[in-house]
Amino acid sequence: MSDRPVILSCGDPSGIGPEIAAKAWEALGASLPFVWIGDPAHLPRGTRVREVSELSEAMTHAGSALPVLPHPFEAAALPGKPNPANAKGVIDVIAKGVDLVMRGEGLALTTAPIHKKALKDGAGFAFPGHTEYLAHLAGGAKVVMMLAAPALRVVPATIHIALSDVPRAFTPAVLRETVRITAEGLRLDFGIDNPRIAIAGLNPHAGEGGAMGREEIDWMRDEVEALRAEGFALSGPLPADTMFHAAARARYDAAICAYHDQALIPIKTLAFDEGVNVTLGLPFVRTSPDHGTAYDIAGTGRANPSSLIAALKLAAQMGAARAG
Repeated sequence: MSDRPVILSCGDPSGIGPEIAAKAWEALGASLPFVWIGDPAHLPRGTRVREVSELSEAMTHAGSALPVLPHPFEAAALPGKPNPANAKGVIDVIAKGVDLVMRGEGLALTTAPIHKKALKDGAGFAFPGHTEYLAHLAGGAKVVMMLAAPALRVVPATIHIALSDVPRAFTPAVLRETVRITAEGLRLDFGIDNPRIAIAGLNPHAGEGGAMGREEIDWMRDEVEALRAEGFALSGPLPADTMFHAAARARYDAAICAYHDQALIPIKTLAFDEGVNVTLGLPFVRTSPDHGTAYDIAGTGRANPSSLIAALKLAAQMGAARAG
């Protein structure tokens, strides 16, 4: 066990974040100490809480209560209905978590879900999402998003854009940067000395010799060969429809996909409740559950904490790997 706790930001207090934080503590307790940053009044009634002023106190108290680093918000949290008055608090908690982990007080950062529109409407949040804000707080780091589960790790080279925009956005430079960041993340945070990375083709059947698209022939093969010459253990471009069965997955440590659904459909099929969002390329470890605020079930007690528990466990493992 590390001598430092994982930091958990509260996320949107009107979503399921407070509920799954309490459930995660009940499941993990002293086995994986973490500190929740947020307004204690937003936690479910009856949650055992120990307010702390130093993160190190979590190592002592995690077995008996959820360690909380208090951050007062402007308003109460009404489940399912985000309050614009709380938007600044959500953003400030993320910044506080980043500051603490970059100062070495926390082992890693796990972030509960936010709602981008609620933050934009309430506080003028100018970032497309969590990942971009974290990269900004880290000084403009170049990052990629990985979705990780025991059965599969996937990295979408392009993320939240229309499918019609993918062929223009998925460029040789984007592929090169994604490969380099992914390989370094697998080495640094997953302890894989010579990571094997599979590259999915953009087109059906990886273009089938140009019959279904030419990107694979025109530039992808050459880029993969050039990166192999630099020492990267790459395969591809491969047909995406045959990359994700069990025997194929055994041949690589992570798959880089051209677009969002090409990566997320297989991992959500294989590990819907255990998938973890990981940001590679940051100067600290960051994980997040692979779901949103779930306003429709907030406050009902029905929220499943499995993805958050998996995110906390992976954060601790990655933090330990990075610490050496």
